[in-house]
Amino acid sequence: MDRDNSSIRAALLRLRDDTETQATALDGDLRSLFEASRSSNADDEHDPEGSTIAFERAQLSAVLDATRRRLAELDVAVQRVDAGTYGVCERCARPIPVERLVARPSAGTCVACASRH
Repeated sequence: MDRDNSSIRAALLRLRDDTETQATALDGDLRSLFEASRSSNADDEHDPEGSTIAFERAQLSAVLDATRRRLAELDVAVQRVDAGTYGVCERCARPIPVERLVARPSAGTCVACASRH
């Protein structure tokens, strides 16, 4: 692996570590919310004061799911670096523009192929 691929791999692994830390924190928040709702006898479904506990759980679960998907995408990006295919579109085999990779480091397709999907 050349120096450029090593630095790309290191950057992806840092992003992955940050994302994993975020997922762990979100998972803890979700567990705390479940525990709080179990020990509470509040009638949150009929509370006129705003969002329900169920809504908060759903929202937090969605963010956690998105974070876990990002982790999986970053794992695949690291595998592409190791295979020497990072930065090459999985569909058309053209180079993925650097600007796209900066904006979305786990991108596996070029903009044209992504917009067709």
